[in-house]
Amino acid sequence: MRWITTRGGGLVARVREGTPAASHRCLRCGAAAGVAGPAAFTLAWVVASLRQPGLPVTAAQISGLAAENARDPWIMISGFVLLGLGAIGFGAALVTGLGGRPAAGPAPALIQTAGVLVVAAGLLRRDHLLLTAGPESWHNHAHDVVSAVSYVLLIAAPVLLAVRFHSDPPWHALALPLAAAGATAAGLLVAFYAAPNDSWDGTLQRIAVTLPLAAIAATAVRLATLAGVASGDVTPC
Repeated sequence: MRWITTRGGGLVARVREGTPAASHRCLRCGAAAGVAGPAAFTLAWVVASLRQPGLPVTAAQISGLAAENARDPWIMISGFVLLGLGAIGFGAALVTGLGGRPAAGPAPALIQTAGVLVVAAGLLRRDHLLLTAGPESWHNHAHDVVSAVSYVLLIAAPVLLAVRFHSDPPWHALALPLAAAGATAAGLLVAFYAAPNDSWDGTLQRIAVTLPLAAIAATAVRLATLAGVASGDVTPC
């Protein structure tokens, strides 16, 4: 491993010796997936929420937007799948960007596992647009379990990254925002599951989901920045 710096001497990132330019391109592609996945998922629930006839924007939970009786459920299903695939690709790139599996800590693996579960949650669809609409099938119950676990993992990942970044100079600036995002999302998620049928629950869910996704996207942007510098005009420390 070595540190790389700009010509002005500023500390930028730590990379493996002999890392080829192709690896930096892979890092940037993985980072792009870390931004595109959350963006696609957020756009999907915004558009799908607006397209449900006769319902307020936050009346249906995000998962309900992919139900069989939702209008254009493919929009939300696509959002789930794209988010999951993006998380898998970004987690792999983040491992490399943080110096390999042991040095990266557990957060990238949690992000990748969450990605797999998010894809599964999108395919294991809920039966009804609204929670109170009627009986539920096995895949509805499976969706609830899988999505709950993926929520927990996506909230835990920013907190673990914050711990990992606290003593790492190139990443240190993200530590506090990531910790705050994870802690706030955790509190909102507890409130969400405590009263799943309250009128404001859809709003709570959307905020609780958006915070960790924003944390992931911010980490991906930082990874892309460091990968770009590492593949550019740098000198060894």
